[in-house]
Amino acid sequence: MGQTMTEKILSRAAGRRVEPGEIAEVAVDLVMTNDITAPLAIKEFKKTGLEKVFDPNKVVFVPDHFVPAKDIKAAEQAKVMREFAVEQGAVYFEVGRAGIEHVVLPENGLTLPGQVIIGGDSHTCTYGAFNAFATGMGSTDIAAAMALGTTWVRVPPTIKFVYNGTLPEGVGGKDLILYTIGQIGVDGALYAVMEFTGEVIDALDMDGRIAMANMAIEAGAKTGIFACDDKTREWLARVTDRPYEPVESDPDAEYLKVIEFDVSNLKPVVALPHLPSNVYPADEVGDMPIHQVVIGSCTNGRISDLREVAKILKGRQVHPNVRCIVIPGSQEVAKQATREGLADIFLEAGAIFSTSTCGPCLGGYMGVLAKGERCVSTTNRNFRGRMGHREAEIILAGPQVAAASAVLGRVASPAALN
Repeated sequence: MGQTMTEKILSRAAGRRVEPGEIAEVAVDLVMTNDITAPLAIKEFKKTGLEKVFDPNKVVFVPDHFVPAKDIKAAEQAKVMREFAVEQGAVYFEVGRAGIEHVVLPENGLTLPGQVIIGGDSHTCTYGAFNAFATGMGSTDIAAAMALGTTWVRVPPTIKFVYNGTLPEGVGGKDLILYTIGQIGVDGALYAVMEFTGEVIDALDMDGRIAMANMAIEAGAKTGIFACDDKTREWLARVTDRPYEPVESDPDAEYLKVIEFDVSNLKPVVALPHLPSNVYPADEVGDMPIHQVVIGSCTNGRISDLREVAKILKGRQVHPNVRCIVIPGSQEVAKQATREGLADIFLEAGAIFSTSTCGPCLGGYMGVLAKGERCVSTTNRNFRGRMGHREAEIILAGPQVAAASAVLGRVASPAALN
C-alpha cells in the first residue's frame, strides 16, 4: 500500500515507515514560538537543566502578537523571549525587521517541502502550503522539542479534497477554505490532514494556498498540505537556495475519505458569527451594517491581498461609520506596499496603515471591539469574544469582500460596488 505526503514526511522523520493512528517520535526541522507562547516554553526548557537548544539554527522566535508592546506585561513577555534568543544564538526576528510569524518564516525561506515544523501557535499549519508537515503544539511540547530536536506525533489519517472546475474571477483561496469549512463543519477534519488537490488547486497561486493551509485548523484538522509543484518551486527560488526534498502522495495511498467539490460557480463568501463554518455568499447576507474592517493577519496580510484591497479602495472612501485598519503581514510587505503606492491609497481612502502585528485578530489591541459592534475581518476566527466584547460580532471574509464592505458600510460583495 502506498503512502500519502504526510505519511512519507513523518516516516522519513521517524526513520521508519509509520501508519495512521500510531504514535511516533519524529525529528523536527524547525521549532517556532512567539511572544505569547515562548515565555512558558523557555521556563519549561530551563527545567531540563540543559544550557543550549538542540540546534539554534532550527529554533525560531518571532514577537508578533502584542508588538510593538501594548503594555508593561507585553513588554516583559517580549523581553524574556528576546534575551533567551540572543543567549542561545537562535533565529530571532525583531520588531521593525519582521512581522507576523506565518508571513515572516516563508518570506525568509525557512519553511521547505518535506520538513517537519512545529510551532507554539495553532496556525503553524500554514506551512503545509509548502509541502511540509506543520502543526501547532503547546508550550511544553515546544520546550521538549527545543531541548531534544524531536517530538511525539500521533500519525493522522488524511482526507483528500479535490476541487474541480475553474475558479470564477474575484474568488480566491480564502473563499475556497471558508466554503470547505462551511460544507464539512468545524470538526469535519478532526485530527486529520486536509490534502488539497485538483485542477483548481493546480491553478491557485501560492498566497491562495497559504490562506487555505492556514485555516485547516478551523476544520479541526491537524494540518493542511499541498503538493510541491512549479508554483511552489518558483516561489521558493525567490527566497532561498537551500536544498529540499518534496514528497507526493502515491496513486494507491489510502485516505480516510475523498471529498470532491465543483467550484465553478462559487461566489465570494463570508462566515457569519460565531463559527468559521457559518458560511454564506456575501451577496446573500442582506443589509448588515458594520463598524470596523480589519485587513491583514497571517491569513490575508500578504502583498497580493493588499493589492486586491487597493484596487477597490482607489478613488473611493471608507464609509464614515466604519474604521478600516490595514495591517501588512511583515515589514517586507509594508515596504513593498509603500513602494507601489498602496499605502497612499489606503490613507487617502480614510483607512489606517498599521505596523505588522497580530493585535486585533486575538482581541489584543489595534482594533478591539466594543459591545454590539460588528467587524468584517480577513482573519481566521470569529468565535464569540475573539476580537473583544462577547457581544461583538466578527464576520470572516477575503480581502475583496472586506474592502467592498469598508466602502459600503455593510457586508457586501465587490459586485455591489458596480
